[in-house]
Amino acid sequence: MADECFRHPRLAAIYDSLDPGRGDLDAYISMAEELRARRVLDIGCGTGVFALMLASVGVEVIAVDPAEASIVVARGKPGSERVRWVHGDATALPSLCVDLATMTANVAQAIVDPQVWHQTLEGAYAALRPGGHLVFETRDPARRAWQEWNRQATHGVTQVPHIGAIESWVDLVDVRLPLVTFRRTYVFVADQQRLTSQSTLRFREREEVMEDLVAQGYVVEKVRDATDRPGREFVFLARRPGPAEGTG
Repeated sequence: MADECFRHPRLAAIYDSLDPGRGDLDAYISMAEELRARRVLDIGCGTGVFALMLASVGVEVIAVDPAEASIVVARGKPGSERVRWVHGDATALPSLCVDLATMTANVAQAIVDPQVWHQTLEGAYAALRPGGHLVFETRDPARRAWQEWNRQATHGVTQVPHIGAIESWVDLVDVRLPLVTFRRTYVFVADQQRLTSQSTLRFREREEVMEDLVAQGYVVEKVRDATDRPGREFVFLARRPGPAEGTG
């Protein structure tokens, strides 16, 4: 189930305004160009920022997300008619044949249940054409990113058009590796409504992820550094083998 920040209509509507700096997506656009991907599956598309970026340069995009409120926001954006929006997740996709599947930002880590994680990798594999690629990122546990998830480091007030000021911050709730739980708080200043969204992320070691990919039949081509957060994340580039390589 999607976190409240994605599935609550009022929170989904302000998500982009509270997270405007999406420079992390530039690397995914570059990889799509590098791999000459003309058809892309965007797993965990959220409010559709990446899907619409791809569609704007002529890529055919299938964007899937379990949070209906986020899909509603995405469908309301200019250019949304160029994207095929799917309410659901990668464990139950329609029949597809894509060049590239992606999980940007926190999507891979938000899949905390091992069985669902394996089913997601399996679903992405089935959606890829032979020779197609899966790209996603996950934080390096050794960098202990959660140490920065506190009110002092994250508190801010954002002016959202047509809504007004939103006060927000993050509190760390629990660290029981590989799981880390934190809570976002949002205060709508105009009417003083306070909403919260609790999230849990799974911090997987590099070797664990590689083993999971290989177990699902992928060939791991590269593990790159994240260009926007060097030294903090692993970016996995895996391939579904082509006919000459066997099916794995």
